[in-house]
Amino acid sequence: MKKSLVIVESPAKTRTITKFLGKGYVAKSSYGHVRDLPKKEMGIDFEKNFKPTYKIIPNKSKVIKELKKEAKDVDTIFLATDPDREGEAISWHLAEMLKMPSKIKRAIFYEITKEKVLDAIAHPQAIDTNKVLSQQARRILDRMVGYKISPILWKKIGRGLSAGRVQSVAMRLILEREEKIKGFIPEESWTIQALLKTQKDAEFEARLFKINEKKAEIKKEADAAKIVSELKGCDFIAGDIEKKEQKRNAPAPFTTSLLQQESARKLGFTAYRTMRVAQQLYEGMEVGDEGPTGLITYMRTDSFRINSDFQNEARTYIKDKFGTNFLPEKPNYFPPRKGAQEAHEAIRPTSLKRPPEVIKEHLNPEQWKLYDLIWRRFLASQMTPAIFDETIVLISAGSCPSTGSGLCTFRARGQVARFSGFMAVYEEGREDEEKEGKKDGLPLLNTGEKLLLLKLIPEQHFTKPPAPYSEAMLVKALEEEGIGRPSTYATIIHTIEEREYVKRVKRKLYPTELGLTVTELLIDNFPKVMDIKFTANLENQLDTIEEGKEDWVEMLRDFYTPFIEAVKKAEKEMKDLKKERVETDVKCLRCGEPMVMRWGRHGKFLACSVYPKCRYTQALEEGEVEQSELKCKECGGTLLVKNGRFGRFLACIRYPECKFTQPMEIGVKCPKENCEGEVIERRTKRGRAFYGCNKFPKCDFFSWQKPGAVLPEKNVEKG
Repeated sequence: MKKSLVIVESPAKTRTITKFLGKGYVAKSSYGHVRDLPKKEMGIDFEKNFKPTYKIIPNKSKVIKELKKEAKDVDTIFLATDPDREGEAISWHLAEMLKMPSKIKRAIFYEITKEKVLDAIAHPQAIDTNKVLSQQARRILDRMVGYKISPILWKKIGRGLSAGRVQSVAMRLILEREEKIKGFIPEESWTIQALLKTQKDAEFEARLFKINEKKAEIKKEADAAKIVSELKGCDFIAGDIEKKEQKRNAPAPFTTSLLQQESARKLGFTAYRTMRVAQQLYEGMEVGDEGPTGLITYMRTDSFRINSDFQNEARTYIKDKFGTNFLPEKPNYFPPRKGAQEAHEAIRPTSLKRPPEVIKEHLNPEQWKLYDLIWRRFLASQMTPAIFDETIVLISAGSCPSTGSGLCTFRARGQVARFSGFMAVYEEGREDEEKEGKKDGLPLLNTGEKLLLLKLIPEQHFTKPPAPYSEAMLVKALEEEGIGRPSTYATIIHTIEEREYVKRVKRKLYPTELGLTVTELLIDNFPKVMDIKFTANLENQLDTIEEGKEDWVEMLRDFYTPFIEAVKKAEKEMKDLKKERVETDVKCLRCGEPMVMRWGRHGKFLACSVYPKCRYTQALEEGEVEQSELKCKECGGTLLVKNGRFGRFLACIRYPECKFTQPMEIGVKCPKENCEGEVIERRTKRGRAFYGCNKFPKCDFFSWQKPGAVLPEKNVEKG
């Protein structure tokens, strides 16, 4: 019997497809990439058309050895890595290393279900060389930028800093948003709301809309006060009443970008977390008697396309579950975006026989939440619009001398849902600043009806600055600007956060001083690399290489020549922050000498001015450093109160010569019976304070509340 080897990227996918393939097949995992450019050198020969030097990734030698061993004993090798550029490149590298071209075929799984896996095996393809060259060009571009610019940052600011071709431009977006926020000048305006009552005692509100047939624009409190005063004696008469139908069309099914945005808004997931969980759902989960099976289609896609067979299955499901009123006459169509890879489908469930409530017990909470989101969004995308009845009433209110005797017109709007349509299963999430005001229905009104004025409410408003980017907003901005590709957004945001170029506060991304400084220096010295349109154009060129319409070497050459000139110039002219020493009034706690402000890996810090004689440093934001009454158990030095990732702790003043630290005690004995430990202050990874015993794990005392002093047993009242 002929035997075949199927190589995929992850062990999870291996377990899933093994069930589908049956006898005669063996499935193995490459565990991702197996070769890459070397870590400790550039790995690119600029004199030989940017020829890359690939090395086996250090921990992959054993994997390659095992794959070669399996490959010897089979007739066919199916390379079934992910259906994107990275997956294509992995397949190519595997083929190069296995050196068995006559045996090798490419299989592409857009979903990990039995039907699709067997179909892909039955209809193999050749490795797409253009995709491989596009991925190679992107990798070389990123390597050139990272390995040429990062050493300059080490030299001029501090070791450990790095620049990236795409993430540095993403930082530029954040910097520009910060500049708009700081430079924003609010403008004052006023609105006037009227609380009115109909002849049948129904109350509703209307807003001043026009003065003398022009849009009401009130800039000052005094003007608003005059209008309110003069309107109090006026008759309020209902005028034109307009009734119209409003439709809200079904949303498109998820692309990678839309999934990341909506997951952030509705679930609070980071883009990185969203993609990690989506990968699990795609590769396969244990679902009761079914065993392992893929629950969603491939999650890296920019396409809205749904295959017609599955679309018809969805239409049947909607008709049976919700009724014909929820089913459009024709399947909903969402025009493709420019440059979208239409070979892919949108992200959708792999079967409508697995509704979220049925498989909830087989998924962990985050998996179920994301699956439920994808399920509902897909189903909604195939349903009819939601229909609302909107009523607009214009109300005349006489004239005001202060407005030049202009006739004042108020407007009331009401909206009620007539038919839920797709909203029966799904409502889109919104950013805080996008939230709509509540619209209730209006009472029944007749033209010419006299209304009773109950109250006039003037309200002051100020124009608001742009909001800091949330992760969803940044993903949207990256997509709109053409920076990176949806499959890279999660990595981009994760990287700039990990490098401490941004900090996350209440789901908003704020640039750190370090992030702002590095970005400003890069803009000054590498204007082309940091140019948003230039970066977007590079992405388009990578797409055209993938389409076989552009030569990858020419594209790299066009980039490299001006880039290397900019590198040489920056090495000489970039501002050297390491040499900057700003005098301060702060005295060194160790020797009493003045401290100076300097730059390092984490931004500005204070250092003793007599360095290296005295090596004492402290974080700039610490200001007045708190000294404890405790002494170091190793050298006898004073212990200082420091702030760390998991809360406050004590550290020796003689650091770095003495690296002694200990948890922050609060002077309370552990309340657990027969425990002689002390309660210490800690923080979770999310920053929430808690209290635990310093004898952990021997003692498991834990409290969210700060414990009080424990009284001796004899003083505690019984009962």
